[in-house]
Amino acid sequence: MPNTTEEYFSVKGGRPIKGTVRLAGAKNAATKMLVASLLTDEECTLENFPDIGDTRIVLELCEVLGSKFDFKDSKVTIRTEKIKTTKVEALSRKNRIPILALGPLLTRMGEGEVPIVGGDKIGPRPVDMHLTSLEALGAEVEIGTDSYHARAPRGLKGAEITFRYPSVGATEQAIMAAVLARGKTIVRNAAVEPEITDLIKVLQKMGAIIELGTNRVISIYGVERLKGFKHRIMSDRNEAVSFACLAVATDGDIFVEGAEQEHLITFLNSLRRIGGEYEVRENGIRFWRAKKLTGTKIETETHPGFMTDWQQPFTVLLTQSEGASVVHETVYEDRFGYTKDLNLMGANIKVVNECLGDLPCRFKDNLSPHSAIIEGPTKLHGREIIVPDIRAGIAHLIAALVAGGESTIRGISEIDRGYERIDERLRKLGADIQRI
Repeated sequence: MPNTTEEYFSVKGGRPIKGTVRLAGAKNAATKMLVASLLTDEECTLENFPDIGDTRIVLELCEVLGSKFDFKDSKVTIRTEKIKTTKVEALSRKNRIPILALGPLLTRMGEGEVPIVGGDKIGPRPVDMHLTSLEALGAEVEIGTDSYHARAPRGLKGAEITFRYPSVGATEQAIMAAVLARGKTIVRNAAVEPEITDLIKVLQKMGAIIELGTNRVISIYGVERLKGFKHRIMSDRNEAVSFACLAVATDGDIFVEGAEQEHLITFLNSLRRIGGEYEVRENGIRFWRAKKLTGTKIETETHPGFMTDWQQPFTVLLTQSEGASVVHETVYEDRFGYTKDLNLMGANIKVVNECLGDLPCRFKDNLSPHSAIIEGPTKLHGREIIVPDIRAGIAHLIAALVAGGESTIRGISEIDRGYERIDERLRKLGADIQRI
């Protein structure tokens, strides 16, 4: 990874972006599979592994716990023959993955302690569902000033766990803690994102018994031990959407190699509704603008709905669409901070506290800024931007490539957390972007 401490992007926009780009492996799958490798003392191999900030953080976490790994040419081989410590005091950089290590530490060592750390600056992400699922399985959990400490000296035991909301992280926590627990665990109202299915595939290869039921029910039958695995990580669907929005927003034409229709059905429908078009091919999807773009209404929700990580690049696309559009965010209550920068670039976006949608919304009565009204089309112009988080960063980058003139994008380490060599890949598509 490049040293991004003082680096920034200089972007000159206003030209169609065209060509072919290959997707990297999914960040949200790769990081969790590294944690899953801690469940066995055997060697594990991950192919199509993305070299990004977040995966490097989790490799560091595993190394602290005792893992040895080799990372070369998008392939990681990792083995944790012995857990050398049950306490992770600090990491050089922060994301929210360390809490997932509690399950493997409890199953292998009967105890674990991980730091309380942050991640994207998109409002609070409560971890109480992580902790209550571990407690349901028999762990004793203490929340310290700067760490979570869990103990299960007699091991974990299967239980019934019902989430008030289908949280991705809490579902992954429950599954990884339950695969070596005694007896059967039933997880109700579980998240069912494709990345979770990919993680379950890995755990099955390791010897786990996991059943996917109807109505968001996942059943896990504990086994005595798990073995090593070899797995190719699914392509990153967030990257796919980012490149698709870039193609349509700039009136370009991009073939996204590795994009999978089954992971993008809701997005593809939304794109076609506003005037974007796509062609599904054997090894990817081609995206372009078919006609003048028109406004629409989208609401984010858990899979198979419109993913919350897709709304930022799609909102940039809506600034180039004629008429009024509405985006109703039902997953996170404070994920529209990036629109201030888009407005400074010339967009016309108003963020309000009301629920401007039909879906049941957790934020209906708490006055959170979770709906946006976008009036378009508007001409965007270049300016200096500071990136607050990964998804805001890709929205800023797409906006800069749409805009006339030159933009300076600072804080690009946030973009590097989720997008591998994004500047190099964009240059191959004809973008005028320099890392300085």
